[in-house]
Amino acid sequence: MERVKSVFRRNTEKGRRSSGPYVTVVGPNGLIYERPLRAGEQDGLRSHAHDPQHPHPHEAQHPHAHDPQHPRAHDPQHPHAHDGHHPHAHPHQHPHQHPHGGTPTHQQPPPVQPTKLPPQPGDGSGATTGGPSATATGQLQIHLYNDTNSSNVYAYITGQAINQGNALFLLSADGHTPYYPASPSSTNQRLTQNVSIPLGAPGNTVYCTIPNLAGGRIWFSIGAPLVFAVNPGPGLVEPSIFNQSDPNVGTTFGFAEFTFNSAQVFANISYVDFVGLPVALTLTDTSGTTQHVSGIPANGLQSIANGLRQQTAQDGQRWSSLIVNSSNGQLLRILSPNSGILLNPSWFANYYANYVNQVYGKYTGQNLIVDTQAQWGDVNGVSNGSGISFGAGGNFTKPSTGDIFSCASGPFATGQNAETNTIIPRLAAAFNRSTLLLTNSIPDGAGPSQYYQNPVTNHYARIVHAANLDGQGYTFPYDDVTPTGGVPQEGAVFSYAPTLLLVSVGGNHAYA
Repeated sequence: MERVKSVFRRNTEKGRRSSGPYVTVVGPNGLIYERPLRAGEQDGLRSHAHDPQHPHPHEAQHPHAHDPQHPRAHDPQHPHAHDGHHPHAHPHQHPHQHPHGGTPTHQQPPPVQPTKLPPQPGDGSGATTGGPSATATGQLQIHLYNDTNSSNVYAYITGQAINQGNALFLLSADGHTPYYPASPSSTNQRLTQNVSIPLGAPGNTVYCTIPNLAGGRIWFSIGAPLVFAVNPGPGLVEPSIFNQSDPNVGTTFGFAEFTFNSAQVFANISYVDFVGLPVALTLTDTSGTTQHVSGIPANGLQSIANGLRQQTAQDGQRWSSLIVNSSNGQLLRILSPNSGILLNPSWFANYYANYVNQVYGKYTGQNLIVDTQAQWGDVNGVSNGSGISFGAGGNFTKPSTGDIFSCASGPFATGQNAETNTIIPRLAAAFNRSTLLLTNSIPDGAGPSQYYQNPVTNHYARIVHAANLDGQGYTFPYDDVTPTGGVPQEGAVFSYAPTLLLVSVGGNHAYA
């Protein structure tokens, strides 16, 4: 596990811009943060509960609606339709509520001996070919490969069981038995079944079997098991990086997202909320063909932290403040700028303001052409200085920095207009990638080599993409916006005829 030499520095970043005092915040689990002191507030971080008032920014604002009603249409021409029905990660109906108060203790699982395969190099070897597709059998093999240096690594698989009325699903610790928690009478109740799948020694592979699931996640933790709980509904209480009373906040963890239904398997790695443990994906189909997403190597988290510190030294912005360490200096995770703003609303205030003004000035004299990659084709927008109008496609007022990083508020909030909802992802992606002054045609006018080149850009996305061995991974909710025929950026695998999904954690043998 990567470590840093000292605890995250406070009040010393070069060029800090602040109008008030800052406080060092140590959460109940020993995590160290810093933020400006807010009026009438004690030291301590705001808890972002997973409830209707405080939705998880990724799943509530941009779930990839990979559910039986809205399977994602991945065809060669338009693999990322973004028609307003497929925003990023979990479907809305999956309840991820995190109550205020009431902290369960760590689940220490009893000894479990899941079925194991001989150690394999996490490259997809061992996948069977020529057998039936998982979409035909309704059962998908998932192999979990321990590519860390630790024997204390745990996995969890959660989702909605499509053939059980979208019931809350967790995979039991044996890797095969479904667990459908009952709805409890009160919040934050402990699970009655062990769902921690131990991965064993470094180099070990554990194989699991799952039914059709929507809104799926494969979680990993190192050093300690994760704690899940259940609320009435039932709704799953997931590990949170926002709620400082969450028992998992001091544990290093990460996850991949997936959907497995009767038509397809779709899986991706995600850095929309944070970067944690390195995760890689390899999907094998019935012909033996494999697709692979590399993820970051074992030292990738440290590399990203170094890059963020360098960027703060250059522009004085809060990039280095996104680094989260434990009280003993261990590097735990790195927050996305959107997550940083949710915890600290003053961070990055007005960061994009001058760039936005330049964009809205530029398109008073020429059209902004958006290829909707859908039934509307190319649509033309023109600015009046304060808004860009696409006619029937809607008027887009100037976004704030928070609107740009979240891709979900201000002019980027989706609504009932399907054409508007198709323009939103492409415009939000162009602001995050800062391509709107380079070309008047989005997304087709600029490719990955031109992304993030403006001094004002989503440097978190730039640095995280650079740390991934293949350059792929969701770094903001609409990072799957791709020029027609271009190179995808989101780090996803997909098949109509899958046989095996291999998920590796740790990055020791990560490869492109």
